[in-house]
Amino acid sequence: MPSNSNPLGALPFRFRRERILIVGCGDVGLRAARQLPRNARLMALTSSAARVPELRTQRITPLQGNLDDGASLRRLAGLATRVLHLAPPPSDKPDWRYDPRTLALLRALRLRSLPRSLVYASTSGVYGDCGGDWVRETRPLNPHTPRAWRRVHAEAHLRVFGRATGTRVHLLRIPGIYAPDREGGTPRGRLLKGTPVLRAEDDVYTNHIHADDLARACLAALWRGKPQRASNASDDTRLKMGDYFDLAADLYGLPRPPRLARDTAQDELPLMLLSFMSESRRLDNSRLKKELRVRLCYPTVAEGLVAE
Repeated sequence: MPSNSNPLGALPFRFRRERILIVGCGDVGLRAARQLPRNARLMALTSSAARVPELRTQRITPLQGNLDDGASLRRLAGLATRVLHLAPPPSDKPDWRYDPRTLALLRALRLRSLPRSLVYASTSGVYGDCGGDWVRETRPLNPHTPRAWRRVHAEAHLRVFGRATGTRVHLLRIPGIYAPDREGGTPRGRLLKGTPVLRAEDDVYTNHIHADDLARACLAALWRGKPQRASNASDDTRLKMGDYFDLAADLYGLPRPPRLARDTAQDELPLMLLSFMSESRRLDNSRLKKELRVRLCYPTVAEGLVAE
């Protein structure tokens, strides 16, 4: 099996020439690519010609295509032995419970020899509001937002694809991604604006994962993920949202954010931010550690934020 630090290092040589396709090769995809050994062949789907030079400098072969244009994806058929699907669903479609991009990708992959494994970056939002309860992957899904509904749709079709084709599909349910070297990847900007948070009695639990640890989880799932199974890709942090921002403020030497009652916040905060403040859960990451055998480099946000 792959070692934790080198996902391919423990495999016999005849299995090391993997062809890995990254769909949605943004920040996390590039981090995953950098953690793979040099003898793996890396490919990435991109709809932007401007990204081609950047990908090539990262030893990634760019494949131009668009998830919103199914015909452009036919060239992907039979190319990859493993697929890392990080692309988000569209946010501007009339049917907000539907992810046509994942369906288009799966149709293309079916055309020729199938990948051995496929990892999908879902969201912990598929669980909805859990009232602060501990959440395992077996909890029934209860999405409350359009973005979560689209992920539920994608997860269902990916499971069907895996059962029908034999490809090992593994779902990573991901909370808030942060990293000091990621654009907008820390609370610093929000703290500088003085954006309020909820008072303690109204506050919600929030979950996090450092971008580097998420990249490592993606690679572990490509090789170790059990078929048609989900894992919560979360760290060990157990903080409510306000306490998280207080912690960050203290680390940065900035003022702590003001606290608001929930009723007041309805009038003062953007709808997107309020949606995050309406769901409370604590993710159980036992599968991430025991089944995928991921050792977190940043077990808590306190460690990850000070790495700046």
